[in-house]
Amino acid sequence: MPVTPRAQPFFLQVAESGGGGPGGQRLCVFHRAHGARPRGRVVHVHALAEEMHKSRRMVALQSRGLAEAGYSVLQIDLLGCGDSSGDFGDASWAAWAADVLRACDWLRRVDDDHAAAPLWLWGHRAGALVAVDAARQLQEPAHFCFWQPPAAGKTLLQQFLRLKLAAEMQGGGAKGLMEQMRQQLAAGQCVEIAGYALSPELAQGLEAARLQPPGHHVGRVEWLELDSREDASLSPVSAQTQAQWSAAGWAVRSQLLRGPAFWQTTEIEDAPALLAATSAALAAEPA
Repeated sequence: MPVTPRAQPFFLQVAESGGGGPGGQRLCVFHRAHGARPRGRVVHVHALAEEMHKSRRMVALQSRGLAEAGYSVLQIDLLGCGDSSGDFGDASWAAWAADVLRACDWLRRVDDDHAAAPLWLWGHRAGALVAVDAARQLQEPAHFCFWQPPAAGKTLLQQFLRLKLAAEMQGGGAKGLMEQMRQQLAAGQCVEIAGYALSPELAQGLEAARLQPPGHHVGRVEWLELDSREDASLSPVSAQTQAQWSAAGWAVRSQLLRGPAFWQTTEIEDAPALLAATSAALAAEPA
């Protein structure tokens, strides 16, 4: 039986730049592809705030699975997230997109075999929106693997703000809070939500984000969603967004799988069906 290469954690040094945000270090974990040559390069773009932490185990399992299937995977903690430099309040949408571009560049420069391998951006929840925005700035084509992607960031921002609303409701202080938070953000002030300082720059970027195809390249989209209900079906919003990608020339395949919303569950949970489907989707022949 072949020996499984261990994941290689390291810090990616980032120079300070205007549009790319503060410098410092970004924690990365590199899973090198099994075999002589990688079948593809995969950059993982994580979910937002606590959803990222709840998803750590699933992302690690999937990264190892993809490496065993012949794909090199790079996980990166974006600015202010996980063990990377900065606080969450330092983050902006532009800085996160710049970090994704840095990850793509690093993975391309591993060696000549990696430079020639096709690039995949694997985005989870808010990470799907960041991946798409980063892809607009890429100088090479990229395929996408989406885990539970939202059609727009506005919905995720509302969900995030409601975390504070729910906490205040228990103390009877929720009246007018949503409007107050929006006024704070509009005035250039951070809003504290569940231990995270949400900056106006990040809130504005998230609210404006749309899951719309980049215009300069076309490729593949593997769209995977989870639902624990037996009678679940793809939402009309997801179906409409997929149709927009297909109309733009992208080869879109979607799968709705049974499993828990592990990024939101109280306990850490696995979704084996999603792991298997993701590895199979990337390895499948293009439609």
